[in-house]
Amino acid sequence: MMTVTTTSSPPSPSLLSFSCSTEHKFFPLSVSFHSRARLSRKPVLISITTSNHKFPKSIFCIFNSINKVSSVDDAPKTNPSLFEVKTSLWKWRGYSIRYQYAGSIGPALVLLHGFGANSDHWRKNLPVLAQAHRVFAIDLIGYGYSDKPDPLEFVDPFYTFETWASQLNDFCNAVVRDKAFFICNSIGGIVGLQAAVKEPQICNGIFLLNISLRMLHIKKQPWYGMPFIRSFQSLLRNTEIGKLFFRAVATPKSVRNILCQCYHDKTQVTDELVEAILRPGLEHGAADVFLEFISYSGGPLAEELLPLVKCPVLVAWGDKDPWEPLELGRAYSKFNTVEDFIVLPDVGHCPQVFSLSLSLSEGHHKSFYMYSGFVSICLCSFSMWY
Repeated sequence: MMTVTTTSSPPSPSLLSFSCSTEHKFFPLSVSFHSRARLSRKPVLISITTSNHKFPKSIFCIFNSINKVSSVDDAPKTNPSLFEVKTSLWKWRGYSIRYQYAGSIGPALVLLHGFGANSDHWRKNLPVLAQAHRVFAIDLIGYGYSDKPDPLEFVDPFYTFETWASQLNDFCNAVVRDKAFFICNSIGGIVGLQAAVKEPQICNGIFLLNISLRMLHIKKQPWYGMPFIRSFQSLLRNTEIGKLFFRAVATPKSVRNILCQCYHDKTQVTDELVEAILRPGLEHGAADVFLEFISYSGGPLAEELLPLVKCPVLVAWGDKDPWEPLELGRAYSKFNTVEDFIVLPDVGHCPQVFSLSLSLSEGHHKSFYMYSGFVSICLCSFSMWY
């Protein structure tokens, strides 16, 4: 049985509460309601509540009735003091790790950034998700404002998915202190999967946004290409050419150009975003981390980790991603652990700027799904009238 109620009246955002029970692995849901004859362009906050003990009590999605993908800037404006995003530091293995957090109720979510990014990449998502969750976004060691130890200090490679997975699991144990859902972008998806494989009792579920295909992995290269790749990586790591390359990349113009590639909607590439990505990349040690990682062609692949994961996985993919092609990403939909594969129209490599705002098109209905306790924060279409 499902009930739908509104707790506020137009024209303010409406809170729709769904109560449901099901014995199925997933519960499909499509919604529309009508009361007045004009199309609302106000955001609508959806809360899903379930009595099934396997599901968290509620999780929120933001809907915006505009006939295109909309930004999290369009999320409903609530009392900012209630969902203030705070920053703190956590000591891990003697290193200082920055993280951001918000919210005091609901299931725990941990947001994981991609290569060259940091927790500020989730700056718009944090206060929105905090309306119904305890949300944490962490700077992986070597990135953002976390410490950046010199990779040459270690006998074995340090900046690896195994290291970051251990960091994530330790963070959940020490800071989150609860099981969590991982929402991961790009290489953050490999980190989330590796962490879930290492300590399955920590992760409730994983939502992968344009996970890295790792096309430069040694296993994906022809035998005749391996010597060239290794020589190029050695050149970058062990000569001044690598530092020159990094200095050429670490400029406002270069960062903006790179972001314009991965953001299909170039209006999202603001001065604020460029600054958020570039500034920590200018810190001492950032160049060494950058060069170390682009020389890292080993470690796990998503296709190796997915069969080992015990929790449900959702995969969403922006169809305008120039780096991780959608057609290659579709292969992940065939794994038994992947509950659904969602194509995000007109979205690039970093869907999180859109992932909490769902596009609505007049007259068209499409279900969104709740799998083992979390909702695919993906594109949905249905009529929303007041």
